[in-house]
Amino acid sequence: MSYTIAVAGKGGTGKTTLSALIISYLLRAGRKPVLAVDADPNSNLNEALGIKYDRTVVSTVDEIMSKKEELSPGLTKERLLELHFQDALVESPGFDLLVMGHTEGPGCYCHANNLLRGFMDKLKENYPYIVMDNEAGMEHLSRRTTRDVDLLLIIANPNPVSLRSARNIFKMTEKLDLAIKKSCLLINQNIPGTPTSPFCHSCPGLIHAGVNSAGIQGLPLLGQIPYDQEVERYSIEGLSFLNLPADSPAFQAIKSLLSSSLP
Repeated sequence: MSYTIAVAGKGGTGKTTLSALIISYLLRAGRKPVLAVDADPNSNLNEALGIKYDRTVVSTVDEIMSKKEELSPGLTKERLLELHFQDALVESPGFDLLVMGHTEGPGCYCHANNLLRGFMDKLKENYPYIVMDNEAGMEHLSRRTTRDVDLLLIIANPNPVSLRSARNIFKMTEKLDLAIKKSCLLINQNIPGTPTSPFCHSCPGLIHAGVNSAGIQGLPLLGQIPYDQEVERYSIEGLSFLNLPADSPAFQAIKSLLSSSLP
């Protein structure tokens, strides 16, 4: 049975980087193959993983929906969509990547979404772990991919604005038709100088006070990721986080948090 980790957060919080680091940890821990799903139209999970893709799932659906009257006899729209969904899967050693792309255009996509959800249900049976990088609105998660999430990580930076955004995302997920077993807050200190009060390793009580002051009730704090100069360099230079040294402070923090949280 697969275990799904969904990562969400406002743009700029570092959720795509952390998604890549989570995948890196799973691969190094031998928990593979991993299915990486880029469900944020504005993110670049493929770049963070050092691979390229040719097509997205949504572009595939758009193409089939626009040509549904031109299908060859004997080839159903359902079969064609399934074939193209498979083509959108990018295979790589230890993990595969599925890029969702932008949200759909005008017209009814309900049937296509149901087909995609069925495809995802079959696909995830091949992977012990699934890591999904989501947009703040969780659009793809709620409408396209899967409604079953084992661990939802809401990423925030250590400041009141980012924490309020995390609170809003958490409240929104409670209203969506999702089966989320566990939700946690993860503080990402991705700016130099942020490892200070009220979000420092030596002051865990102040971290919780800051979280509580943002009004995030029912969202436990999983932990925090320290600022890492190498992570910043990899991001600027467009390097794959799969090659980040194992002694990286950020990677070590991910390893420590997940090794005690995942089955």
